[in-house]
Amino acid sequence: GGDISEYPDFRFQTENLAHFHEQEVWGALNAMLTCDVPLVASIQGACMGAGVEIARCCDVRLVADDAKFGAPIAKLGFPMAPKEMQLVAGAVGRHTAQRMLLEAAVFSAQERAAAGWCVAPQSAADLKVQVQRTALRIASLAPQAARLNKQTMRTLASGGIPTAPYAYADSEEHREGIDAFLAKRSPSF
Repeated sequence: GGDISEYPDFRFQTENLAHFHEQEVWGALNAMLTCDVPLVASIQGACMGAGVEIARCCDVRLVADDAKFGAPIAKLGFPMAPKEMQLVAGAVGRHTAQRMLLEAAVFSAQERAAAGWCVAPQSAADLKVQVQRTALRIASLAPQAARLNKQTMRTLASGGIPTAPYAYADSEEHREGIDAFLAKRSPSF
């Protein structure tokens, strides 16, 4: 979440608050959302407010069994910014988002995993190993495929249709993947 000790410096002026959420926070979240490189979140302990927003922007969410998720900002006397609320509600579901915001409800890693929002929780030590394995597995695959998959998912999620979904046909990575499979060897991307 945010550093609440910084809040008195800017949260009490409408223009400063709007700039913070619409430019700084949304700018960072949007950069993550539009990033074509796979993003892996490693979550241990409290993942609150902005932490949930950041986690939402990641493609894979790996969690420790002590992870807790929520947005208890009603305790601080303010609502979630509209774009951030849309992002969170779209990820965790409207009912869960409402509970996070209206009740200041906090959900366990087990609850969020059961809802399909993250992988099954594990010990902190095992989490570090899984994060490393996941990152290496993703890095061993075709970067072009990851980029294109992320671009297509974003386009489809926004109601669009990809304009050139088969433009990769003559690419080096496509050829290498098929050649490696046929030769029964690992591809070199």
